[in-house]
Amino acid sequence: MDPPPTPPPHVVIFPLAAQGHVNSMLKLAELLALSGLRITFINSEHIHHRLLQHADIPARFAAYPDFQFKIISDGFPIHHPRPSDHFLTTFDYVKSITKQLFEELVSAPDRPVTCIIADGILTFTIDFAGDLGVPVIAFRTISASCFWTYFCIPRMIESGDLPIKGDEDMDRDVTSVPGMEDILRCRDLPSFCRVADLSDWLLQYVTTQTLRTTGARALILNSFDHLEGPAISQIRTHFPNLYTIGPLHLHHKSRLSSSSPSSPPPSSASNSLWEVDRSCISWLDKQPPKSVIYVSFGSITTLTRHDFTEFWYGLVNSGRRFLWVIRPDSLADGGNGAVPEELREAAAERGCIVGWAPQEEVLDHGAVAAFLTHSGWNSTLESVVAGKPMVCWPFSADQQLNSRLVSHLWKVGLDMKDVCDREVMERMVNEVMGERKEEFAAAAGDLARRARDAASEGGSSWDNLDRLIEDVRSMKPSS
Repeated sequence: MDPPPTPPPHVVIFPLAAQGHVNSMLKLAELLALSGLRITFINSEHIHHRLLQHADIPARFAAYPDFQFKIISDGFPIHHPRPSDHFLTTFDYVKSITKQLFEELVSAPDRPVTCIIADGILTFTIDFAGDLGVPVIAFRTISASCFWTYFCIPRMIESGDLPIKGDEDMDRDVTSVPGMEDILRCRDLPSFCRVADLSDWLLQYVTTQTLRTTGARALILNSFDHLEGPAISQIRTHFPNLYTIGPLHLHHKSRLSSSSPSSPPPSSASNSLWEVDRSCISWLDKQPPKSVIYVSFGSITTLTRHDFTEFWYGLVNSGRRFLWVIRPDSLADGGNGAVPEELREAAAERGCIVGWAPQEEVLDHGAVAAFLTHSGWNSTLESVVAGKPMVCWPFSADQQLNSRLVSHLWKVGLDMKDVCDREVMERMVNEVMGERKEEFAAAAGDLARRARDAASEGGSSWDNLDRLIEDVRSMKPSS
């Protein structure tokens, strides 16, 4: 009698409960499932409920019989309105639940766990998995440049680059981050570095978590070698087993297409926590080529009424067509995101406003010429792949640094950091879409080509993703 077939490797994937983290890690999970690996994806109850409401999760993952979701509480009732930083303030609660779940997963005799791919900001998983004899691969969902800057915070403190003295210090060059000496100013450092007290809990937490990542077996980054070469080279000196596999959403499209060549290319996979309004696509279809600026500040950014008004008049006064995503909770000062009727009327001829948009599809649309963005890493990569120049207004965390890469390193856009003024915005929108449009379009087109090369068969990211899959296959499952 033939021996029973060897079960496929079983990978547990655990993201931070925030849309940007879940989005990229869920795309990786589907790519691994497509390659024949067995996947368990851990979601918070709140995130999973919203994915079921607004995304095509059940239909997409029904195609993978070895794929399962495990749901954990984040400490709030499922319909409770969560504060924007809830995923930072509930770590201790999530940590206790996760330990128990890991123990259950590892002890299950029918699905032995081969490895855990954990969000790199949740390094308590390294200790838990070590106790259980399971290797951990860390996945940082931020840019390579930002991860490396986080990693160098102790060096910045030692050299005197931190703390930042005040507003007068913001344009001082930061020279203690190897490979990025000619890129960073104080205002380009992550937002939590803008503290006078170096014992600030968030600064300490992020620094500790980043340094702790060295305890993982390997590190995954959603980037590609040409895009962030200087930072990636530095990271490899500390993480020799490094998988740069970005842009993940481009892999996702190309590999799903190649797995079913007779089927039409897949549309962008929706991992949205918001209800998508597809009327914006019909609106774009009626606009002239390269005539629209797409405006979206992501899933977390909130605007004051002042900032909202400045953006509105900047857009209206630019004279450009625009598609603006205004979430129901976009306003920080108690408003519901509703646009005053007089402002709607003022832009009715050339503006379209939706609560949420299918962003990858929007950026790929021929009517879209540029992207006014908060510079979150997923949004930045999606704009790079689509070949669309950017006007950047970073809000928090890694976004300050990403916007500097856009304007200073890649030269595919402008950085409006630390300014919210209608005249500045009007000028920058018109630079990107008018006076300097050929310059920015050419640079963005070149970067898009390099992204496609990296994620095509034989490219650096394609090969690194294959290497990740083969390395997981070579691991021995927990017994």
